[in-house]
Parts: sequence; structure tokens; C-alpha cells
Amino acid sequence: MKLLENTLRGMLLTSSVSLACLGTQSALAVVDGVQGTTFNLTAKADYLTLGDGSSMLAWGYANDATGQMQYPGVTMIVNQGDIVTVNLKNNLPKPVSIVFPGQEGVLASGGAAGVLTNEAPADNGVTTVTYTFTATHAGTYLYYSGTQTDLQTEMGLVGALIVRPSGGGNRAYAHANTAFDREYLFLTTEADPAIHALVEAGQYDQVDMSTYHPVLWFFNGRNAPDTMAGVNIPWMPTQPYNCLPRMHPGEKLLMRVVNAGRELHPFHHHGNNAVMIAKDGRVLESTPGAGPDLAASDFTVRSIPGETADLIFEWTGKGLGWDMYGHSATDALQPNEYAADHGKPFPVFLPNTLDLTVGGSYSGSAFLGTFGVLPPGQGGFNPTAGYFYMWHSHTERELTNNDIFPGGMMTMLIVEPWNVTIP
Repeated sequence: MKLLENTLRGMLLTSSVSLACLGTQSALAVVDGVQGTTFNLTAKADYLTLGDGSSMLAWGYANDATGQMQYPGVTMIVNQGDIVTVNLKNNLPKPVSIVFPGQEGVLASGGAAGVLTNEAPADNGVTTVTYTFTATHAGTYLYYSGTQTDLQTEMGLVGALIVRPSGGGNRAYAHANTAFDREYLFLTTEADPAIHALVEAGQYDQVDMSTYHPVLWFFNGRNAPDTMAGVNIPWMPTQPYNCLPRMHPGEKLLMRVVNAGRELHPFHHHGNNAVMIAKDGRVLESTPGAGPDLAASDFTVRSIPGETADLIFEWTGKGLGWDMYGHSATDALQPNEYAADHGKPFPVFLPNTLDLTVGGSYSGSAFLGTFGVLPPGQGGFNPTAGYFYMWHSHTERELTNNDIFPGGMMTMLIVEPWNVTIP
């Protein structure tokens, strides 16, 4: 694993999209999705663009406002206490539905009765099933099809629901100790293209989920390196969400982790531990109102199928043992700078520039926000002189696209200098 990590750090992949995604996008500081109380969805089929350049049929929930099927489905963002209405129609060849784990008193009307809830009939596109519930608890939740769930979630009928606390502001929950500066969604899934090919051919009776063998892994519906491309890029119309966390030193980053697949994904985040403050939309607290006093600090999220987790990640450079800005002792402190390392010199002498082999994300300097001389033809993927940390699954095969490395369930955290505006 260390070999894989070091390789990726050095190359920052081999894609120019990494440069494009720095400073050209909007709404990266908050979770991309649709805010409201009524959501009109239609289950549709379309194709995904995969990290190895191929494509694959998938099913997804389309937002009727755009008509575009998407994977994962629309991230629905509501406020605590809202009465939420979700209207579902179906253009797929099989009945579909939606279930909302963690929501209480969900009522379903219309369509036909199914095993778990009311279903929208196949190949209809007219009949509407309506689901209503009150968003009683703040938190991060999953929604998915409650009809032949093993196959239909594999095909892509999954999504995230975010309930913001009634007090508003930048808190994950009501308690002050759940405050954050930026938030990002990490919805994990996997796929077996053989199953999708059988569905595309209409050979449903040949699908055997007991032989399930995924070879594709996704963050927010994309394989790396596409995880780091822009949101709503035109060549990936069915995969509008990206996954590129960015922050300034000392900011609190809320990680909303949702495992919408059927396998455990150990989500490993370099740079620092994260503190898990909630699971499945419930704060890890000893008594109601205590706040996350049972929170756990770790460097890997044990992301369990069907589970959600909320974590707070911070990075200040504390404990590096040297001044990450290259300050002298008389220079002013930067915001949230770790004062004990202020003015401490870099502990080694770097070799001559021409003797180095540098990666695309190296700015030419070891110091945050500083550029240096680079050998001809090297570097160029770090126009803000930020620090890059790989965030990825710690299961090695999940860092591939159909066995081609690098790819899969991987992205980068970028710690940006304070003079860089993060949208």
C-alpha cells in the first residue's frame, strides 16, 4: 500500500483535469445537491463514463427539473422539521421504489404495494408514487430502491439525503461541537459490469448476485481520476457530482460518508485523524444534548454497507517540526498557524533541482503557498502551491479501474494557502 500511495503522491495521476479543477468550479465548499421540501424524480436508464474510458448502462433517479438520469441520485437537502415529499415515476422495465432508512413515519401512496413500500410500475412514466415524512432528525442519510434491492442498488438507484439542524448555520447537528467551515460528501459504491451487461441485454434471469464480482469503485458516482474533475462537466452528464475536498489550514471540514454499496470500504484519509461525531444520523453522545462526547478519532473510516458517518477533519501542520510557510522567527503568524513551529528551519537540504524527479503536484517548494524552480516539463498541476493528501480506499484493488491502476475510489485533499479563495 505504501508503494501505491507514494506513486500517486508523485504523479497526481496523469490527467490534466487536476489542473482544470483548481479554481474553475463553484459550490465546492458545500455539498452539491437540491435544496427544498418537494422532490420530483423519475427512474431512468442511461450510460456512465468510466475511469478507463469505457461506458456502462446504469439506472438512476433523474431530477424532473432537468430530465437527466444521474448516478448517484439527486442529493436531497432539507431542514430539520420539514415535511418532505418525494414523487417518483418510472421509465425502467422493472417496478422501482424508494426507502428512507433513518426517517420515521414514512407514508407511501399511489402505485402498487411492494414488499417494503409502494412501487412505481414498470415502463409507465405516468403513475406517481408519493412518499412523505417529517425530517425529524438532523444528519446524513441514504436512500435507495426498496424493490429487488440487491440488483437495483447495483444498477444505481441510490442517493443521499442531508437534513440540516433546525438552528441553521454551519453545524451538522444542533450542538456547537458539530460546527464546521466546509462540508463534502463521500458516497461510496462499487459495480460489476457483467451484471449491467446482462440487464442491458434484458437477460434478467441470468443475473446471479451470488457470483457478484465488482471491478469498479466510485466516489460520488465517479472513478478516479474523474473524481477530481469539475462538477457538472458536459462529458459526464449522468455523473454530475465530483469529490475534491479543499480547505485552509485550521478549518474544520465535515466529511459526510455514505456507503451505498454492498461491500465494506476502509476510507483512509491522509494528513490527520478525523473525529467521528455521528453514525446513521445520530450524534455519538452519552446523553441527549451532551454533544459528541463519545466521538472517536481515527485515520480510517470503517465504512459499512448501508451506514452513514459524519466526521470532522482539521489540519494545521501541527507537529511537523518546521515552519510550513518558511518563516523567519520575526515574520507574522498566518491564520491558525501552529505557533510552536513558527520560524523553525526546514530540517534537510534538498538536492539540486536537476537531480530531482518531481510529481505533477509539486510546486517547486516545500513551503505552503510558495513556488520554486522546477525542471523543464515537470510540475504544473498545482497552480496555488497547496499541499496534496491522497484520500482513498485502503483496499488495494479498489484503487483500480477494471484492474488498471491508478483509479477507483480515490481523490485528493488540497490544503490551500490562505490567499487562495475556495468557492
